[in-house]
Amino acid sequence: MSKANVATKSTAKGSRRTRSELGAQKPAPSFRGLRPASSSSANTKQKNFRTDTRPELLLRRYLWAQGARYRVNVGTLPGKPDLVFSRQQLAVFCDGDFWHGREWKVRRKALASGHNASYWLRKITYNIDRDRTQEKVLRAKGWTVIRIWESDIKKDLPRSARSIIRFLHLG
Repeated sequence: MSKANVATKSTAKGSRRTRSELGAQKPAPSFRGLRPASSSSANTKQKNFRTDTRPELLLRRYLWAQGARYRVNVGTLPGKPDLVFSRQQLAVFCDGDFWHGREWKVRRKALASGHNASYWLRKITYNIDRDRTQEKVLRAKGWTVIRIWESDIKKDLPRSARSIIRFLHLG
């Protein structure tokens, strides 16, 4: 048995889970040996948030106003969902269009001709695969998973939140 299959992580209750139960995969592509295309692109990358993104905050505020109560960024679940409705076993992810590969076929062609193309192609492909794996693990545990694109939240917030509100029977 390989190390990846037997590696575990303790939970708050003391039980141990394997990496596959956590939705872990091979390590993400490395930046080692790569340089930013420019100092401005490096600054932009550093300003990207992992949590509390603008679309995520918009969605959270909207749902809260509708009466939804949730937990945020629950690290004990695969993928650390942005919003978690524990009682209903609903995990919500607010996915960034670039980082999670929206319109990947088109974006892949554009990235292939850009700076550090091999890294970006591997990175975003890795993210897409990781998202699928984590979603499968959550579903296998009985969770419902809803993924919403950041641009959809920005474009039409009520419509983006509709599937969550319906699932929670709030509207």
